[in-house]
Amino acid sequence: MDALLPVINPGLVHSPASTFRDNGFMFFGSIGPVKNSNLIRIPRIMKVKAVAHKQASTASSAPSIDFSDPDWKSKYQQDFEARFNIPHITDVLPDAISYPSTFCLKMRTPIIPDFAERYPSDEEWHGYVNNNDRVLLKVIHYSSPTSAGAECIDPGCTWVEQWVHRAGPREKIYFKPEEVKAAIVTCGGLCPGLNDVIRQIVITLEIYGVKKIVGIPFGYRGFSDESLAEMPLSRKVVQNVHLSGGSLLGVSRGGPSVSEIVDSMEEREINMLFVLGGNGTHAGANAIHEECKKRRLKVAIVGVPKTIDNDILLMDKTFGFDTAVEEAQRAINSAYIEAHSAYHGIGIVKLMGRSSGFIAMQASLASGQIDICLIPEVPFNLHGPHGVLSHLKYLLETKGSAVVCVAEGAGQDFLEKINAKDASGNIILGDIGVHIQQETKKYFKGIGFPADVKYIDPTYMIRACRANASDGILCTVLGQNAVSL
Repeated sequence: MDALLPVINPGLVHSPASTFRDNGFMFFGSIGPVKNSNLIRIPRIMKVKAVAHKQASTASSAPSIDFSDPDWKSKYQQDFEARFNIPHITDVLPDAISYPSTFCLKMRTPIIPDFAERYPSDEEWHGYVNNNDRVLLKVIHYSSPTSAGAECIDPGCTWVEQWVHRAGPREKIYFKPEEVKAAIVTCGGLCPGLNDVIRQIVITLEIYGVKKIVGIPFGYRGFSDESLAEMPLSRKVVQNVHLSGGSLLGVSRGGPSVSEIVDSMEEREINMLFVLGGNGTHAGANAIHEECKKRRLKVAIVGVPKTIDNDILLMDKTFGFDTAVEEAQRAINSAYIEAHSAYHGIGIVKLMGRSSGFIAMQASLASGQIDICLIPEVPFNLHGPHGVLSHLKYLLETKGSAVVCVAEGAGQDFLEKINAKDASGNIILGDIGVHIQQETKKYFKGIGFPADVKYIDPTYMIRACRANASDGILCTVLGQNAVSL
């Protein structure tokens, strides 16, 4: 099992990735550019070293390049390869022993007791990924910087190949399954699909032959709160957990210090930790990894990125996003009906999206009922001849009603800065939805134009939903890859 970062291709679900191998921290998902709605996202299987959203963004940005240097292209490629280098357990423990993998999709009977001695299947299985396998990160060759959605490294849009590691099970693993005690922890807020990922991690661990699997209750807090006992997990326990929303293990923000967490892991003899969470959670996971390296512990820290906003660089899609877009249709349709049924009705819907407006944008496109979509990536004005309020007046005059969809991170410049952060380190945003509602009422009252304004915020209803079929498949692959890496 490898602690590397897989990215998925729905067409390769049969080839989950190998965590029994690595001591490095990682997170993973599918790849694709962020914050550019003009770009087409191309799914791929890959691995990328990343420790947090901020560092992932930095890793993907081009370094300072001297284009007058005739060797700039090869230097750029070398730098790219170095920045996406994959950590390995032998970097910390050079004498680490490898064993033949105990993973085989063709095997349906219990594996032999002494799994490290020989391959558990009598027939040869060509389902392993070679360590030298690579996947092309970008597949579109833009001929000009003026091409729609063009991302060019140099002014001439030179084609530069960027190769990343392919995810998949390896022939060699670095943990004996019978000696593994794996723990799973879910942190931050809720997101559709958490239970699906937990379920698949447990099932895949059992396929490898791991018997000791536990859940840490209520995030990192569960490592220090003596009143919270770890939860034994097995296929029987998690079999139907994906049929419900929320998290079987519970969630929380913040927690004890890194040294306390690692002390607890040593005391519990946990040598494989699967962390499901967002920015703050993964910053913590990386700190745990660094502390384990410092203590020279043979421990794999595996991060599964959780953001319903779909805003992680290099990832096509994060789990929970499809479900959020689908569930948002209910709120949008309700706002439309309210607005359409009222005299000069205006419906306002606020959706998730702190730094990016993927949910708001795609939910608006899918519904066909939105007149104005406001997202963090695109600045806008509320007042003035080209402002949102002026356009709302035009819509009421011409079609009698209007519906607005706004992402929670949009228009923050209009709001008073709180200068506070939550326990996960996220900046606490002002409520742009309520602000637009109030400003809309004030504007139309001020000009003597009757308007009936209705406001809907379905955030918590969406977060608590069970994952839909699309997200369920994504979570299954993520769970498989988390273990197999």
